[in-house]
Amino acid sequence: MTFAHPWVLHFSWSLPLVVVALIFYNRQKERDMRRLADLELLSRLTGRVQKGNRFLKGFLLLTALALMIFALAGPRWGSHFEEVTQKGIDIMIAVDVSPSMMVEDVRPNRLERAKREVQDFLRVVQGDRLGLVAFSGVAFVQCPLTLDYGAIKMFLNALQPGLIPVPGTDLGAAIETCLSAFNFKSNTDKVILLLTDGEDNEGKGVEAAQEAAKRGVKIFVFGIGNPSGGPIPVRGGKGGFMKDRAGNLILSRLNETGLRKIASMTGGTYVRSVTGDLDLDTLYFRGIKSSTEARALKSGKIEVHEERFSPFVVAAFLLLLLDGMIPERRSIERG
Repeated sequence: MTFAHPWVLHFSWSLPLVVVALIFYNRQKERDMRRLADLELLSRLTGRVQKGNRFLKGFLLLTALALMIFALAGPRWGSHFEEVTQKGIDIMIAVDVSPSMMVEDVRPNRLERAKREVQDFLRVVQGDRLGLVAFSGVAFVQCPLTLDYGAIKMFLNALQPGLIPVPGTDLGAAIETCLSAFNFKSNTDKVILLLTDGEDNEGKGVEAAQEAAKRGVKIFVFGIGNPSGGPIPVRGGKGGFMKDRAGNLILSRLNETGLRKIASMTGGTYVRSVTGDLDLDTLYFRGIKSSTEARALKSGKIEVHEERFSPFVVAAFLLLLLDGMIPERRSIERG
């Protein structure tokens, strides 16, 4: 025998307290009644207490309470196997880790905001298979498609600007790497979730998006940053900001025009990341889920334990019913 909620059994420690409470209640009731009249008169008015019945009623109440606690714990014995199928879609998440993602035009910076967005995204995902790609001047698969969201979180936490030594932002490489991670032999709907500030230094993002559209892959985009832009911090914690050869500050701006084009040409959606969860609802529920169809990702048999709480509930009800039918006092016949 097993229990669905074994912690409920700890309430059984309250049964001795119930016994003490019943004894105290009966004694207090007798004292209160004796204040109203003497014992002989009370016996004539209310009947004589039947100690055997009182004990039996207390026993029935205590047993019913114990049965209800046992039922709430969810006793289970016996089992059967059920065929289950997990349905969802394949989503490759591509996160920009280029130096421009350290700009602090969103708090605390673009990369940290992107990582928090993915963490929030993981909380709302419903049975889909996820993978993770990190990209800068080149792109790498950090985690292949999996149903283990804990693995995604582990690799996500490891994303840092120095993870990829090649500088720049190559959206084309990011999209192509995501495409290479899909298994196109399966009929599962496929989606790329792109988190970036949109600075496509190589200019290959649109070309790669066209290839994705041909292969039926939709691209949904989180735009991270502010269109007005901000200076790029110098790497290595030395302080200051990056400058061009003329000594002018290099400003990195969110390129929404290019990101919208990439999303729209594949049938996806562009959303600019803001504080709150509205962007997540838009992208996942009103974007990804509404434009894709969940298909079987994994099937198999699971063991289902038989719930056996109902006999104990019925027994407790019958005991309470019997308790109500047993009189505590017996009337005295007047001569």
